[in-house]
Amino acid sequence: MLGYLFYILSGLTILTAILMIAARNPVHSVLYLIATFFMVSGQYLLMNAQFLFVVNIIVYAGAIMVLFLFVLMLLNLNKETEPQKSMKTKLAGVIAGGLLLITLLGALIKSNTNSENLPITDIGLVKNLGRVLFTDFVVPFEISSILFLSAMVGAILVGKRHNGETEVISE
Repeated sequence: MLGYLFYILSGLTILTAILMIAARNPVHSVLYLIATFFMVSGQYLLMNAQFLFVVNIIVYAGAIMVLFLFVLMLLNLNKETEPQKSMKTKLAGVIAGGLLLITLLGALIKSNTNSENLPITDIGLVKNLGRVLFTDFVVPFEISSILFLSAMVGAILVGKRHNGETEVISE
């Protein structure tokens, strides 16, 4: 049953990714990208990686896609301002896509794992991730927390106005 669900999600992921690339309208392209992110999140759930599933939904399908949509709305793209693609650009895209296809085919030929024989483990659970994070990787975790704290303090200090400055309102 999980094998069929894997193949359905994989096919839908590839389909939405191709539609994202082929879409002429940038907003439609972003919407197809959101669908692709949801399909990849479904793959994470099938691999028993609930933390990655939730983070992918929240960060990528939520925040990043809203940012992309706002940028597209602010750019105000139309036919006159859009640069025309040259033949060299199209040829470079075809060559890069062909090389990616050859790489994927080589990886599929060399792989000999059967998805039915893979054990389902609890490695992706949040409980186990927290245990590893606070035992084996506690020093890098604490160093990164100090780095993030200093970045937040720096952002507040840069954004803070000095006492002598007044705000000028233009009408």
